Amino acid sequence: MSAPWLVADVGGTNARFALVDGPDGVPSQVRSLPTRDYPGLAEAAAAYLEDTGARPSAACLAVAGPVAGGTYHLTNAGWPKGTPEAVRAHLGLPHLDVINDFEALSLALPRLTADDLIVIGERAPTGDAPLAVVGPGTGLGVAGLVPAPCGWVPVPGEGGQVDVPAATDREIEVTRLLRAEKGAVPAEYLLSGAGLARIHRYLAALDGERGEELTAKQICERRDDPRCDEALRMFCALLGSLAGNVALTFGARGGVYLGGGILPRIVDVLRGSAFRDRFEGKPPVEDYVRGIPTALIVHSGPALVGAAVRLAQSLPDAPPRREPA
Repeated sequence: MSAPWLVADVGGTNARFALVDGPDGVPSQVRSLPTRDYPGLAEAAAAYLEDTGARPSAACLAVAGPVAGGTYHLTNAGWPKGTPEAVRAHLGLPHLDVINDFEALSLALPRLTADDLIVIGERAPTGDAPLAVVGPGTGLGVAGLVPAPCGWVPVPGEGGQVDVPAATDREIEVTRLLRAEKGAVPAEYLLSGAGLARIHRYLAALDGERGEELTAKQICERRDDPRCDEALRMFCALLGSLAGNVALTFGARGGVYLGGGILPRIVDVLRGSAFRDRFEGKPPVEDYVRGIPTALIVHSGPALVGAAVRLAQSLPDAPPRREPA
């Protein structure tokens, strides 16, 4: 290739940029830029290119929000809606794709190896049936990946905005407090960084206490505190119910992958929680769901890999992927 490709994973808090040399390239010159420091996507990408001096031939920018009708909108970044064409023109690139971040993450799933995953349950995901990915971070992302004669087809959406899958009396009470505060109960309001902090705060209120206002990071670090431990376990249980719902919706018999930045910090809690019990507890189809594997993604930049896959699909002259020997 005469020039690299620019790829990005842009979330509500940080925008990660990198360069890749084709569909099998390993992301290099990775930089993470705070989204709050820039007025929009084009300006953040331009800052990265200026910093690295790179002159890419094409770009794929994966953003945490809906991409439809010729526009994109980052749900949690505070940036205005934009169009891929405006970003392409601003950067002076001959080709630019803007896709949903979980669409990019789903495209990376078949590329992940055993070293990129921690199995949650008894079996690792396989690549011979539909796949799905769920990821709590600044927000909550959901996507599917379906095999087809032409290759893997991503199915992005806004699954993080479905209702909270509360099941226990305690969870129902937490959801009641959420509805009173927010007027609605999207799963993202509890299954995200801010959501974990809300769970902790609501549990204190249910116990008749004001409670210390903690961030998600602080809650993850204070697992020996009973309320932090309860908040984390409720978080994992709710996530298990949601992931099971996603598995049923997509028919994801190949596996459900877990992404986002929170879960790798609490692997031991996740494994010891009710996650799998809630994932499988779907009467009358428990046997069907029990056979679906789950795994936590620990790869450092899977959406960047998926963005390169998308460019390989959309560029007419892109070099073919090298299949392993």
